Amino acid sequence: MALGIAGLNFGYAEQATPAVAELINWFWHFYENWIKFIFIVAGSILTLRLIKGSSKTILRKQNLAGFIAYALLIHILGPLALGNNELYLFSMPLPWNTTPLQLLDPGSSFFADRFPVLGVAGITASIVVYASISFAVLAGTLLMGRRWQCSTLCLFNGFAAEVFTPAFPLAGKKKPVRKSTLKVFSFLRWLFLSAALLFTTYWLLLLGGAIHGEGANLLSELEIYKYLGGELLPAMFMWVVFTGRGYCYYCPLGTVLAYLSKAAGQRISTTESECIECGKCNRACPLAIDIKKEVQRKTPVTDLRCVGCGHCIDTCPTGTLRYATRFLNSWT
Repeated sequence: MALGIAGLNFGYAEQATPAVAELINWFWHFYENWIKFIFIVAGSILTLRLIKGSSKTILRKQNLAGFIAYALLIHILGPLALGNNELYLFSMPLPWNTTPLQLLDPGSSFFADRFPVLGVAGITASIVVYASISFAVLAGTLLMGRRWQCSTLCLFNGFAAEVFTPAFPLAGKKKPVRKSTLKVFSFLRWLFLSAALLFTTYWLLLLGGAIHGEGANLLSELEIYKYLGGELLPAMFMWVVFTGRGYCYYCPLGTVLAYLSKAAGQRISTTESECIECGKCNRACPLAIDIKKEVQRKTPVTDLRCVGCGHCIDTCPTGTLRYATRFLNSWT
């Protein structure tokens, strides 16, 4: 459905009459904001009902509550307050998305496309929102660890993973992730981070006047292809089928936040009680982290892949595990 509406908006609308094009554009924005918000709320409620009774749901409830609150801000309240129905384009900080930087360049195709709609005031408001979200993600991660963005605010792969987890995998049986697969994901992590940093560096240098913008539109198109081919379509048709957190293995923003989380002292404490070695924590982890091994060693889980979703903590029958950062520890 999403691809069909997107095709109409970005393809057919350009050839349609002004009245039809306006209707298609309105429906696209209605879908992107209101329908998505309704889906997030409904999906969260259904997920909690499905997992109720199978394990504790304390952290899962917190995750879903965060997604609902953030979706309300980005998809409903923000667009109504600012008159910008595409505010979601500015909700993912660098290096994941350079769209806001492109909007600052009057010579970019993105600026030419959005300026007639947004105007100076709309562009300014969008950049302010983007800067505010970027600061909130940075500050929140340094306090709360990667859980803040990846398991509370991320409406791209984070929310999809939380909602569809009870049904994974949609095809075949659940299998352990092989070491060879983890190596592929590790390669993709650095590949996508390098690409994201390349795009970010280019636009920063261009806006700073250090380079000319002859290749700006080409790089903008390449970034769109990267997003569609390596991020959006795999997230929709591959990771949602086999494992919800597939994109989290190589998300460029997630990679940056993983190292920031290290600075925040993020870890899963493994000595809160006596482990009975049931292995539920390993089976619950969506990123194939060997949590049980760390429990047996009585060492904290500090793996860079950890998104702080808390599935292992909720599923542990003896309360052995606890999510922590230096800031959180100061409040307990």
